[in-house]
Amino acid sequence: MQNLITHLHQGNFSCVIRKGGEVREFSRRGVVDLYELLVHDAAFLRDSELADKVIGKGAAVLMIKGGVMRVYADVISAPALELLRTNGVDVTFLTLVANIKNRAGTDMCPVEKRCLLLTDLDEMVEEIRSFLEQQSLI
Repeated sequence: MQNLITHLHQGNFSCVIRKGGEVREFSRRGVVDLYELLVHDAAFLRDSELADKVIGKGAAVLMIKGGVMRVYADVISAPALELLRTNGVDVTFLTLVANIKNRAGTDMCPVEKRCLLLTDLDEMVEEIRSFLEQQSLI
């Protein structure tokens, strides 16, 4: 996992995922890359290892639905950490925060806010899809 974390930082990626010998790098902010991977290539997520700079509850649910087995985060929210651990994902992190902030730093991340009180994984994924569509990201 340390090699994946080093790759994340040296490449200044937002997220890197390794399955077997294949490593994929992602650079877009937010959850759009994870969502698109779950929708279009979920098999790559199954039993993979993932290193990410910021993991909120929305990203966590996408990782769980995809079957990611091990996760590292520079920053992780308490709701994301609880969800990942409850669903059997091996998690390590650098910094734990109450919630992920929006890009302006003025409120909670909109995806985390939409998922915060939800418990059903499929309902959370639907909220994420709806948000990404509203923002014309998918």
